[in-house]
Amino acid sequence: MKNIRDLDIKEKKVLIRVDFNVPLDEHGNITDDTRIRGVLPTINYALDEHAKVIICSHMGRPDGQRQEKFSLAPAAKRLSRLLDKEVKLASDCIGPEVDTMVAQMNPGDVLLLENLRFHAAEKKNDPEFSRQLAMLADVYVNDAFAVAHRAHASIVGVVEYFKEFASGFLLQQEIDYFDRSVSDPSRPLVAIVGGAKVSSKLGALRNMMDKVDKMIIGGAMANTFLKAWGHEVGTSRVEDDLLDTARELIEKAKKLGVKLYLPVDCIVAESFAAKAETKRTTVQEVPKNWMILDIGPASTMLFGEALEDARTIIWNGPMGAFEMDAFSRGTMAMVQKLATSHALTIVGGGDTDVAVHKAGESNNISYISTGGGAFLMLMEGKILPGVEALEGK
Repeated sequence: MKNIRDLDIKEKKVLIRVDFNVPLDEHGNITDDTRIRGVLPTINYALDEHAKVIICSHMGRPDGQRQEKFSLAPAAKRLSRLLDKEVKLASDCIGPEVDTMVAQMNPGDVLLLENLRFHAAEKKNDPEFSRQLAMLADVYVNDAFAVAHRAHASIVGVVEYFKEFASGFLLQQEIDYFDRSVSDPSRPLVAIVGGAKVSSKLGALRNMMDKVDKMIIGGAMANTFLKAWGHEVGTSRVEDDLLDTARELIEKAKKLGVKLYLPVDCIVAESFAAKAETKRTTVQEVPKNWMILDIGPASTMLFGEALEDARTIIWNGPMGAFEMDAFSRGTMAMVQKLATSHALTIVGGGDTDVAVHKAGESNNISYISTGGGAFLMLMEGKILPGVEALEGK
């Protein structure tokens, strides 16, 4: 896969696909600009080469219709401030008005196209929509790792209409870090997998089981494994249709010699509510009408000991309902374990990312991925459509 440095972009029109799908408050102000800052190296490189920089992205889920609340205007304003130069916002991403704005660009200008998903053709990977996007520029650069798992027009289809295309620095960095942690890791390699559903991470569990030395399972998905192991889990969230699958994974770990860690104690509550009564129990003693909402202190200690000799750690998914203070301690403790580890630490997934930032430890993690779904697809051992498109011609 070529990198932007491998292309001659001097004074050329460069279409850069980014992910500016950033969180906004009720007033439309950006609350976290990490994704915008993440692509600054690519944009600045293009500006240093005196390119005409045309940026495209989506925002939210406008379902193929123009909705002002999903406008990229806040992103244009923030990018302008970060670059310390004017960033014009087009009224659309294709059409005569956009063509005119592009034609009037000078080397070093930056133009942000309006939300790609205002057109249903974007998600449909429509060839004509891809062609119209491609007509805007001479060169295409994909720096949107967070949506590289989507076979959309601006990610996959558009590449067909360019002779010159490459990855940006962020996309390349994401792939490089994942390869370092999985394809050729320093061992022991430990995977921590949490979150709500086994079903959403089944592919990742199966694939990573073949690669890791140890696997730690937490979050609500651990409930399914605990029940499969014969424990009663009260009213906890469980995927009963995957109990046999959980048993198969437990057996697979034994056959492969992978050390599998599950919670040994937990924080339970009578209901899924911030002010619900809570208490700590072992996993053998969960009350009948209570639910597991976090790992307990003994589990935290056990998991921490499992990480002691790790040389590489990959983490996807929280250990409990950390958005509520009463059930946040397990996840926050794991953040601290990674932050103080000497291992290469890779964190992926939106919730896990939020937890790391909430704990104020983002600077102590080796790499925080910008993409949840894309990161998970890599963990499943699959090739990202956006990457495949850049490698396939």
